Amino acid sequence: MKIIVDANIVFSEILNADGKIADLLINSKMHFDFIAPDFLRKEIYKHYLKLSKISGMTIDEVREAEFQICKDIAFISEEQIKHSTWIATGKLVSDIDPKDTHYVAFSKHCKCKIWSGDKMLMKGLAKKGFTNFITTDQLYTLWLSK
Repeated sequence: MKIIVDANIVFSEILNADGKIADLLINSKMHFDFIAPDFLRKEIYKHYLKLSKISGMTIDEVREAEFQICKDIAFISEEQIKHSTWIATGKLVSDIDPKDTHYVAFSKHCKCKIWSGDKMLMKGLAKKGFTNFITTDQLYTLWLSK
């Protein structure tokens, strides 16, 4: 089962390496294929300083944490997505959070769920009929049932 990994999942993992997210990313590779747009790497890089301040880690430690987390995520180029998908997705998320266009576009393109903890995004898109999300608790329960 393919799962799109949202940036807030990676941020949460960097800040709490001992939780369910870490368990899922490290131990459920046999059951899930974690994928993400290349944009995720840019988003993480842009927040190194903030992650360092919040976590108390050095920038090098944040980079190492990112490497450990992302080594089992397949990164996919945005160029694979049709222009029409980008346009439709941009309109869908424009009034919620345009930065999440990448994740929603990949979800549509790959026909898979987005693993996210972004409640505003999930609620906003659910009102528009897009419910292709899975939460950490849902994914964890699914993994345990396998």
